[in-house]
Amino acid sequence: MEEIIQADAWNAALLTLPQTHILQSWLWGELKGSRSWTPVRFIWRTDDRIVAAAQVLVLRRGRLRLGYIPKGPLLDWTDGALAETILTQLATYAQQRGFLFLKIDPDVRADTDVGRRTGALLSQLGWRASFEQIQFRNTMVLDLQPPLDQLMAQMKPKWRYNTHLAVRKGVMVREATLDDLPLLYAMYAETAARDSFVIREEAYYLDVWQRFMQAGVAWSLIAEFNDIPLAMAIAFHFGMCAWYMYGASRDVGRGFMPNHLLQWHIIRRARDAGCTVYDLWGAPETLDIADPLWGLYCFKQGFGATFVPHLGAYDYAPRPWLYCLYALLRPRAVAMAHHYHWVRVRHT
Repeated sequence: MEEIIQADAWNAALLTLPQTHILQSWLWGELKGSRSWTPVRFIWRTDDRIVAAAQVLVLRRGRLRLGYIPKGPLLDWTDGALAETILTQLATYAQQRGFLFLKIDPDVRADTDVGRRTGALLSQLGWRASFEQIQFRNTMVLDLQPPLDQLMAQMKPKWRYNTHLAVRKGVMVREATLDDLPLLYAMYAETAARDSFVIREEAYYLDVWQRFMQAGVAWSLIAEFNDIPLAMAIAFHFGMCAWYMYGASRDVGRGFMPNHLLQWHIIRRARDAGCTVYDLWGAPETLDIADPLWGLYCFKQGFGATFVPHLGAYDYAPRPWLYCLYALLRPRAVAMAHHYHWVRVRHT
C-alpha cells in the first residue's frame, strides 16, 4: 500500500488497471480537494506491477472523519485473493485513522458470478451494504467498438428518426466555451425545476465544468437552432471510457429533438477518441416503470445502451454503534438540506 502524490504517476497507474474511472482520476480528487475533502491516493504492487489503486476522499465533520472511494477501489475483481487483501487493508486503514466509516463504490456487476462472490466477500470481511448511495448504483453502457453505421443501425427506429429529424430541422451542435458556462448552468437549472430534481449551487458546476474543459477531458456541447440554445450535454472521458455526466434541455424547441443529436455527437467523438465504452451514467434501481429514472432509462436504451446493475456502495464502520446512529440521523439531515435548496432553485 503505497501513497502516490504526483498527478502524472497517479493517472498513469490507473490506466494500467483493467478498469478505471473518471471519479478516481487525479483531476476529480483535486476538485474535491477544493471543497472540504482531502484526497489520499494509494497503489498496490506485486512484483513491481501495479495491481490496484484507490483514491480515498477524506472529510472532517467536527470530530468525525469520513472516507469515500468513489467508483473504487480499482483492481481485477476476478482475483479473489487480491480483492481480499485490498479490502482488508482498507478496513485496517479506516480503523487506524479513526473513520466513522469508509465507503467504497466498486464498479462490479451484481448479476455475475464475480459480483456474487465479491458481495459475499465484503460481508465476510465486515463490510455492509451502505444505507446511502452517493453515485447511481446502476448504469447504461454502450459498446463503441462496432462501426458507426452499425451503432446507428442498432438504435431504435424512433431514435434514428429523431436524430435525422434534428439535422433536417436545422439544429446545429457546437462546442461550448468557458464563456458559455453560465448558459450551461441556466439550462441545467431550468431542467431541474421542470423535472423536479435537486442540483447544487451554480459555483460548483461552473468549477467542475471549467476544470474538466480546460484539462481537455470534457466534451461540452450545445445544440442550437438559429443561434437559440435548445439543449446541452457534457461528457467526460478518461482512458478507454466516456461518461455522460450532465445534460439539460429547455422547454423551447424540444420538438426539434436536440438531445438525440447531442448524444449522437458524443458517441462519434468518443469513438474517434479511441473510447470503447460509453457509460450513459445512471439507471433505475429496478427496471420498473414506476421508478423515477424510468424515462431516462428508456431514452438511453433507445441508443442501444444496455442496463448494467452494480453492487453499489459498501461501508466499513470500525464503531458500528456510532455508524448506526449516523445512519439513522443522516437521511433527516439530507431531506432538510434538499428541501432548503429546492426552495431556492424554484425561486431562482
